[in-house]
Order: sequence, then structure tokens, then C-alpha cells
Amino acid sequence: MKRCFSPLLFLMIGYIVTSCNTSALQRGDNRVRPPADTVGFAHLDRQIDSVMNRINRNYSKELPEVIIHTDSCWRVAICPHDDYAYASWQYPAILRNIKAKTVLIFGVAHKAKQFNISDRIVFDSYPYWHGPYKNIRISPYREEIMASMPRQYYLVSDSLQAAEHSVEGMLPFLQYFNRDIEIIPILVPYMDAATTEGISRSLSTAVWRVMKKHHLRWGNDLALLITTDAVHYGDEDWGGKNMAPFGTDSAGYKKAVAREHAIIDSCLTGELNKERIARFIHYTVQPGDYKEYKWTWCGRYSILLGLMTAINLREELNSAPLSGKCPAYNTSIDHAPLPVEDLGMGRTAIASLRHWVGYVSVGYK
Repeated sequence: MKRCFSPLLFLMIGYIVTSCNTSALQRGDNRVRPPADTVGFAHLDRQIDSVMNRINRNYSKELPEVIIHTDSCWRVAICPHDDYAYASWQYPAILRNIKAKTVLIFGVAHKAKQFNISDRIVFDSYPYWHGPYKNIRISPYREEIMASMPRQYYLVSDSLQAAEHSVEGMLPFLQYFNRDIEIIPILVPYMDAATTEGISRSLSTAVWRVMKKHHLRWGNDLALLITTDAVHYGDEDWGGKNMAPFGTDSAGYKKAVAREHAIIDSCLTGELNKERIARFIHYTVQPGDYKEYKWTWCGRYSILLGLMTAINLREELNSAPLSGKCPAYNTSIDHAPLPVEDLGMGRTAIASLRHWVGYVSVGYK
């Protein structure tokens, strides 16, 4: 929700910057997907280089076990997608351990309702996405995966993909660690449990076929990456909504953070299984109306489909169980923002006890 209710000024700045840079970014090729957000995220090499330098300088002493820990190779990972000023170090903390060249990314479809899209996953047809160092190639495995799935389970919408910011925030960090990264972006709109099960089964089988055909190793050659911001909390600047069931004082903040940890510990970390997925649905989705929040995680559908696909793929490959580790949880108000304004970036939303966002990173070996 961070950009659904962004201040008008930031939207205008983002539009102007994107318009000015589109021709340079695309180099005359309208088949390169340009960035949707040039305010909260880096889109130039000098920006991401500076962001990484500042993260390493500002947080390496405070959180050495998170920033320096590099001995893991994630098969699946969960990463935030909020402004670099707020989520900052969580990006490299989790993404540095994505070692695969090809990354299948489950993004949040924030604007799916505006496009009247639900109950199907959304691919795009772009051959490249913009990256800060060079254009990021879309893996040719995308077409193989779509060809293996029933048409009722997916659609192709460049319009929705071009309007969505949740995938692109991770790309500069992925490319920072691997200049030759290739991606397959998938947006996940509203979908009920039965639809999630059907699509995840079909998608996991399609991915398994690609892996078998091309002799790909899970984690080494291909990885699954899921994006979500955790709770969106407060009663100010959320489009007129009150999303503060525990109140907006410090006591309410502590209760909300405690709820966050309960969700993470009981649903996302440890051995991944369908019981934990069902528990996550119970926490986040309103009974009787799967399109309504019970607890305001904007990425509840991307998590559900991504983790269900991972569980099914593990069964297809007959591989070891997936075990999740959470390097960190933090919020947009529990630390000073990373300074980015001098880099031509900024913040797309306020951060206070009346308007804050939670961030969680989880890696699965």
C-alpha cells in the first residue's frame, strides 16, 4: 500500500523523472520495461552503488550477522519492496544469498483491482526489464512455463506489469550481486485457496519440467523469490482507512509488532508445510471474503502462491524439506531512514506511529 496512497508531490516527481529518463533507459527499444518508481528505488548504477556503500557503512557494525552472513544459498526467499530509505539493509541481507542465475519472482499486484484482474497469475511479454547496470534479460524459460500451463490459470498483461512497483525494487540489488541475472516476473492478484492450490500445482509442474529439460539445480541455477511488505498499520494517510486495531500509541505499536512476530514464527520460519500455509491464511485473510484483509499484509497472495509452489516443487523434485530462517524483522519507524535524497531519490510515504510498515526477510535452504 505504500504507493497506493503516496503524496501527490512524489507521484509527480516520479512521473517527471521517468518521462525524462525513459528514452535513455530504453535506448529506442520500447520492449524494455521501464521503471515505475524512480523515487523510492534506485534506477541508476551510481544510485545503487551509493546505497550499498551506505548500507555497509551504517549497518555492518550494528547487524554484522545479517549483513556479512553469506554462507547460504536460498532455494526460496521472501523480501520487502518498500522505499530503500526505510527497508534499506533488508534488501542485501536476503538477496545476497540468491545465487541462481534465473529467478522466478512472485510480485504483489497492488493495482489488480483497477485492472479487474483476479484468480489468475500475470506474466508480461517484455524481453528485457530496465536494470541500473544494463537491461535485465527475461529468461526464455518464461515461454516454456506458460506453454506448460492451462490458459485458464494465467494471462499476459504488460499494462499491469508496467504499473506495478513490487518486483522492480529488488532488481538493482539482484543485479548488484550478479550482473547476468535473468528473471521471470509473475504478479499475484486476489485468489481463493482452491485457485491458489490449482495454479501452484500447475506452475510447479511447469517449472519442474523446465528444470528437468535444462538440467537446472534448485538454488544454484534457479530460485524462487517472493516479495511482500508486512503489516501496513495506522490511521493516517491510508486513503481514509483505519488500519490500527491496537491503537496508534506506543502500546499499540508493541502489540502490532508482537502480532507480526507471531505470524512469522508460526507460519514462515522452520520447516515449510501446508499446515503453516493454512495458518498464514487464518492470520491474514478475512473468512468468507478472500479479497479482504484480516491483517494488512499487502503480499499475502504472493506469499501464499509462492510458498505453495515451492512446497509442490519440492515434492516434484523429491528434494530435502524447505527450512526457513528470518534474518531480520523491522519497521519503518524503528530506525533512522537511510539518507538517499542527495542521490535523486526520496520517500513515497510518511513514517510515524500513525502510519508505519513492517518488513520481513525469510530465506529457505
